[in-house]
Amino acid sequence: MAATIPKSQSTVVAVAAGLLVLIAIGSYAEAGLRQAVAVLIGGVAGLSLYHASFGFTAAWRRIVTERRGAGLRAQFVLILLTSAISFPLIAWGAQFGWPTGGFVFPFGVAAALGAFMFGLGMQLGGGCGSGTLFTAGGGSTRMMITLAAFVLGSVLATAHLHLWGQLPRLPAVSLIREFGPHGAFLLTALVLGVFAFATIRIERNAHGELAAPRSTASFVTGPWSPMLGAVMLALVGIATFIVVGRPWGITSAFALWGGKMFHAVGIPVDTWPYWTWQRGALENSVLRDTTSVMDFGVILGAMIAAALAGRFAPVWQLSRRDLLTAIAGGLLMGYGARLAYGCNIGAYLGGLVSGSLHGWLWLLFGFAGSLVGTRLRLRLGME
Repeated sequence: MAATIPKSQSTVVAVAAGLLVLIAIGSYAEAGLRQAVAVLIGGVAGLSLYHASFGFTAAWRRIVTERRGAGLRAQFVLILLTSAISFPLIAWGAQFGWPTGGFVFPFGVAAALGAFMFGLGMQLGGGCGSGTLFTAGGGSTRMMITLAAFVLGSVLATAHLHLWGQLPRLPAVSLIREFGPHGAFLLTALVLGVFAFATIRIERNAHGELAAPRSTASFVTGPWSPMLGAVMLALVGIATFIVVGRPWGITSAFALWGGKMFHAVGIPVDTWPYWTWQRGALENSVLRDTTSVMDFGVILGAMIAAALAGRFAPVWQLSRRDLLTAIAGGLLMGYGARLAYGCNIGAYLGGLVSGSLHGWLWLLFGFAGSLVGTRLRLRLGME
């Protein structure tokens, strides 16, 4: 490995891998073996996201601006591969001593607004929940600013979440409970198949043919094809269900990080209704929070991937536009994610692979926000 990449990049690989191991050891000491394994799952997620450039933001934007749908189709493959295992686990896992829960939430006015805000914010910020983590880990200083604003927006939302919760909402609906795991999977596959066919028609009408798929150059140094990324991330999602007992999530950790920082400087977040039922999280080590340690793994896994690719080279100069859009995008995503039960991973992907109606509704309003954000990017002259 050291012979194929510059020495400085080999050092980055060694440092990031060392930190990943240290966090896994610390997580084991705090919360046991499953917590340590969760760190490593996060590391695989970060490496996979970076090598495959697997972002939801760019894929949603490209279908609008370029009429290219390969990124969306890769997302649909990810959802179906994960659902093929997660639906039976949720339905029958407890009967075999493997209790597994899904993300099934009610969806109402607050969640719709939150998903729209998130979709808008991810286009301004340049990345979604997972995209912010893996690009920040890959050395993007702009995304580090987006992440900081994401954390701030998340904790600010917790101050008002009890008020937003009073707005009208639909009841939680589980497709697995309504139709069984097989019926829910067939319904999910049918809808995603229709969406995939629509993207193919759009792309062929605009270009005459589908773009040639990007091939995998190297499993170790990348880049990967989108479909290899989808397979690897499906394995991440399935492993999370098996090890953690629930879907993969990202953004609840951001609220916790912000809450801890506020608490440390004397801001009484522990009196806010959101935190009254989880005061222990504010006091305990962050290594006891599974979502946090997985996020740390994503950042470090992406750092390893960037260095393996010979591309870890942070640029510390940002334009005023980049700075302001990173802050605005991060704040919108942070606040919106709390209103809408999470981001593209926790709410959209996590909802769909749990068989929850709220995942589909999040997709609808999140994509609407992304459309507005895409138009705004064009007006601002952003690539």
